Amino acid sequence: MNDKDVHVANTSDLRDGEMKEISAGETRILLARVGDRFHAISPTCPHYGAPLVEGALCGTRIVCPWHHAVFNIVNGDLEEPPALDALVSYAVRIEGEQVLVSVPEDMSDRRTPTMATCDPAADSRQFVIIGAGAAGYAAAQTLREEGFRGNVVMITREHHTPYDRPNLSKDYLHGHAEPEWIPLRSDEFFTEHGIQLVLNREVTRVDAHAKTITFESGETMDYDALLVATGGAPIRLNIPGSDLKNICMLRSFADSDLIIETAKNSRRAVVVGSSFIGMEAAYSLRERGLEVTVVAPSQEPFETTLGTEVGALFRRLHESHGVRFKLGSIVYHFEGSHNVEAVTLDNGEQIETDMVVVGAGVRPVTHFIEGVELDDAGGIVVDSRLCAADGIYAAGDIASFKDPRTGERMRIEHWRTAQQQGRAAARNMLGRDVAFEGVPFFWTRQFDVGLLYVGHAKSWDEIIFHGEVSSHDFLAFYLRRGRVQAVAGMNRDREMAVAEELLRLGRMPAREQLKWDDISLVKILHAPELINV
Repeated sequence: MNDKDVHVANTSDLRDGEMKEISAGETRILLARVGDRFHAISPTCPHYGAPLVEGALCGTRIVCPWHHAVFNIVNGDLEEPPALDALVSYAVRIEGEQVLVSVPEDMSDRRTPTMATCDPAADSRQFVIIGAGAAGYAAAQTLREEGFRGNVVMITREHHTPYDRPNLSKDYLHGHAEPEWIPLRSDEFFTEHGIQLVLNREVTRVDAHAKTITFESGETMDYDALLVATGGAPIRLNIPGSDLKNICMLRSFADSDLIIETAKNSRRAVVVGSSFIGMEAAYSLRERGLEVTVVAPSQEPFETTLGTEVGALFRRLHESHGVRFKLGSIVYHFEGSHNVEAVTLDNGEQIETDMVVVGAGVRPVTHFIEGVELDDAGGIVVDSRLCAADGIYAAGDIASFKDPRTGERMRIEHWRTAQQQGRAAARNMLGRDVAFEGVPFFWTRQFDVGLLYVGHAKSWDEIIFHGEVSSHDFLAFYLRRGRVQAVAGMNRDREMAVAEELLRLGRMPAREQLKWDDISLVKILHAPELINV
């Protein structure tokens, strides 16, 4: 079919660094100006459909306002997850003052990145990925994007193909997402791109020196390069009554299904833990009509991650929807004869319940690997390339890496960071020598209130707020020794996208500037001379 040139704007309509969503005939496009050049791409993020015009444009990078996928504005290529697909780009030409966009008659709003096909005759190597979560899937796709034609084998103990794990405690758990929405890709995708999925197989040993994998059955598999991306296992409470029925964890698809089935026959629920899994589970169970009580040792939810002010906001939000809290408390005993019937706290108080969801954190699943260094928590110690030993890489929840901005060793247990690390590890498996420098990011949404967070602040000396926390309209800057380590925000999507880019570029404003009433992150991004470091 012939493309049709459509006059969409004049050159004077957009300034450098500006973008607008515009109609090109019956097609919506995103038009952007970078320097003297104009670029046109599809206007919505293929991850969850966010309008990209509300995001941030930094050079040729456009950051999605919702979940911070990054695309190249010139060609639409995917540069950062959580999106899996790229955008469509349209040819642009200038005639005089007119900006003309060439629009095909039939065009999708996304495209699968160009990926190599498997051809062992061209490349006899076998790259193995243990784990089919965020990091594992991202690595498999990236290997093919980078042109690898050898065997790609992905091993998982689960019987599901890779799926959208964050949804398990969000839309899927409270009934707003169907099961068929959860897989990341169709079965046909893996077949078409030569990614071999080995389901329902437990790895019991990896010998880093012999480069062999041993399965529970005793079978072995050789590899030329290995990515360990096994994630974390939920921490179980080792207290009396913990073997009673209807005490649930939340990590896998099967866990979420079990919680949903248990909730159908329950009226009351106790959630142990007030971090992200716990609070999202409390929200979802309340949405399903259960009476919910959250028990946690902290004084406020998210206290060690977001601070008391933001934590109190979430507590009040939940309380306004009927969720009860027992904070500063520890679960001492589960009561019941067969099913859990009550929870006893350390002060002797009992809370009657029909089910319990435990969200007490996770531990790295690394017990099976030999020949690599582990940290005190069981994470695999990696270098800047995510390499743990000759031919072995680690990514995701289990990777103990140095923050490129602070030099601190850390593990980040978030979906997008795992995807970022999976992509970086895949490139290094191919010898690209790429240092991992991704900025951590996570999001949560509870009772229609969303929060975004970029960076990582293990601790802080001070929090500087812009806006009003109580109005759900603010930015919170977490500072240590006068420098911004992380930023959290509500209803400041564009500014949060900009904040990630400023952290990536090392151009966050100094403490003194953040005290100014009229400070603008957007202006600083596009006018770096304004920064005072």
